[in-house]
Parts: sequence; C-alpha cells; structure tokens
Amino acid sequence: MNEILPFATYCLLMSSTPGPNNMMLVANGAHYGYRRTLPAILGTNTGVAVLTFATCAGLGAVFTAWPVLHEMLKLAGTLYLLVLAWKLAVAPAANGRPPERVGFAQAALFQAVNPKSWIRAVTVASVFMPSQWSIVSGALFVSFAGALIGFPCVSMWALFGVGISRFLSSPARRRAFNVIMATSLVVLALMLLR
Repeated sequence: MNEILPFATYCLLMSSTPGPNNMMLVANGAHYGYRRTLPAILGTNTGVAVLTFATCAGLGAVFTAWPVLHEMLKLAGTLYLLVLAWKLAVAPAANGRPPERVGFAQAALFQAVNPKSWIRAVTVASVFMPSQWSIVSGALFVSFAGALIGFPCVSMWALFGVGISRFLSSPARRRAFNVIMATSLVVLALMLLR
C-alpha cells in the first residue's frame, strides 16, 4: 500500500483535531479521570473501527445510491450532539453529580450518529482502501490501523481533561467548563451539519 503515510497522517489528523468524540473525552477525563474514561476511549476507537470496516465493505455505496439516508444520519447525529450539549450545560456544578459518565457501549454506538466519524469512514473507504487487497482484508487493515493510530490521539484529549480537572475545584469554574464544552459541542454539531 503506497498510501500508508498519507493514510496514517489522515487518521492522525482526524483523531487529533477537535470533534464530538474528543469533547466528550475531555469532559469525561476532567470529571472522572483517565482510568474511568478508558472504557469511553476504547468504545470510541472500537466504534470508529467497526464503522470504517462497514463503510469500506460496502455501506458507503448505499449512501452514494441514496444520499437522503446520509443526510438523515447527519441530522440525527447533529440532534444527538445537541442533546449531549444540553445535558452537559445543565449538569450540576456545586457538590452535585457531574455529567453522566460515558461508557464503552455508549461511546461505540455514538459513532453511528457522529458526523465526523462518518466523514472519516467514507474518506478512508473512497481514498485509502488498498486496491490490491480483497475488500475484507483491506477493510480490516484500514480499520485496525486507524484504531491503533487513533488510540493515543483520543487518549491525549482525555488526559487534557484530567490535567485541567485541578482547575475545576470551584463550582463556578466547573460550571464555566461545562458551558464551554457544551458550546463547543453545539458549534461542532452545526459545523458538521453544513
């Protein structure tokens, strides 16, 4: 596969740049620490890998044939991001419960409605699928390699959340952080909808 460096660079950029997954992991890391955020990290990577595999194995052709399905999925993802933003924005800041911790299954299933994950999967399927391999082996390779590249990148976001958690000791700072994270999710949702 001659495109290994461009593929790896693409996966690195998609996993490292801000997006719904990374905002969710920052919030989880800040409120729950890295170890309790690890299931969400693994769920995110697993969900992206499964989505990439399914898209590379043929789901992308369905969206090409019926673009309205892709638009409906994009709308569902945007609405879900707005719900997550609302939950984060109204989470108690003073001696109350922090926002709900995202677990493995929730993070993995979220990829089905995450517009950025779909963009990544469709791009990998259309640009980086190894043409000299069978569809299944090529899809397995790009899915597994993407997950390996993505793990340290999304971990970095969770660790960023852990790092800023000490600054969130007061209810006012925690409230401000929750509102900033919620606003970021709203902005991302609206940008991905376009």
